[in-house]
Amino acid sequence: MDVNSAYLSWEAAYRLQQGASLDLRTVPSAVGGNPETRRGIILAKSIPAKKYKIQTGETLFSAKQKCPDLIIVSPNYDLYRQCSEYLKRILTAYSPLIQQFSVDEFFLDFSGMEKLWGDPLSTAYQLKETIKEELGFTVNIGISSNKLLAKMGSELEKPDKVHTLFPEEIPTKMWPLPVEELFGVGRATSQKLRDRGIKTIGDLAQEDPTYLKRFLKSYGILLWNYANGRDNSPIIENKAIPIKGLGNSTTIPFDVDDRRTAQLVLLSLAETVGMRLRRNGFCAGLVSVSIKTSDFLYFSHQKKLYLPVDCTSAIHATACALLDELWHGQPLRHMGLRVSDLCASDFFQPSFFEQSLEKQKRIDKAIDSIRLKYGAGAVFRSAFLHSGLKPLSGGVIEFEEYPMMTSIL
Repeated sequence: MDVNSAYLSWEAAYRLQQGASLDLRTVPSAVGGNPETRRGIILAKSIPAKKYKIQTGETLFSAKQKCPDLIIVSPNYDLYRQCSEYLKRILTAYSPLIQQFSVDEFFLDFSGMEKLWGDPLSTAYQLKETIKEELGFTVNIGISSNKLLAKMGSELEKPDKVHTLFPEEIPTKMWPLPVEELFGVGRATSQKLRDRGIKTIGDLAQEDPTYLKRFLKSYGILLWNYANGRDNSPIIENKAIPIKGLGNSTTIPFDVDDRRTAQLVLLSLAETVGMRLRRNGFCAGLVSVSIKTSDFLYFSHQKKLYLPVDCTSAIHATACALLDELWHGQPLRHMGLRVSDLCASDFFQPSFFEQSLEKQKRIDKAIDSIRLKYGAGAVFRSAFLHSGLKPLSGGVIEFEEYPMMTSIL
């Protein structure tokens, strides 16, 4: 099961629920940041936007050149995670075995569920309509005897469709498709295949696998099996994946060429990274800083800490020291901050010399609780007033404007 234009659909459904009159899915629109601040790429697009050949992954500038009237909205990752969770709750009623493949794709093992729900095809239509009625967005569902064919089936005609793609249907439904449509065939691989006259999935399926292995190695054998609908991977329930590190980065609205502004950008990142650390109950033993210049040159530096920390001020101080070692004054357009070597905060015991951090930890905890209750922008540091920078920045938590905001020193 695959959500149709997930980010855009979720954004559109949410806005309609909040009283908006325009459905973003009916006009050329995309999710992908703010073109005025040079932020990001196209993450999702509406079906009308596809008529302008707007591609997921292209820059906002390029998309605007193709369609000057394109409506672009900034991504709201918290909303998308919530939509994904609500969707998963509905799916659990239809199968005890679910594998989340991405934020908007799921595999369901329907084996043995026919006695409860009926045949898979009618159940898929029922599930599709339930999602549309309860959550306000549409999905595509593919049905088959293995995960590969089910996924390929979900990619057939969109949106709001149910397709079967059983092995006997492969020659008519899958083989005529361009080779790029096969799961696992990326841009570079498709070019290698087309250079050798392999233009459709059917061409690939009927090719000699030993010939494919000559220029694609073992991956060629895998793709040959995929082209013939062969896949024996089981559906695996998602288990909690240990977090190895946390980080955020941001593209700055203007080129930064002075130390104070660069430190403020790092502070805005340290705020969000610190909040995420504390929310997940971790302290970090390694801090990394990365920068990208206006000439798109990339540099990074990291430091191992003597004692793990979760305090925003401590993370920021280390990040600023790394920046001083790393940066030589070139104009910056992008900065990143990451922490790793994580340990449980309740297990970590600070030394006698680190007791001064306890006061800061209490302040951080109080600020976190205010932001959790009233929003990320409810309280922020006064250093950001009139700075042109967001008090909190990064891909996971974005600062929002509020009618009433409180600044802190």
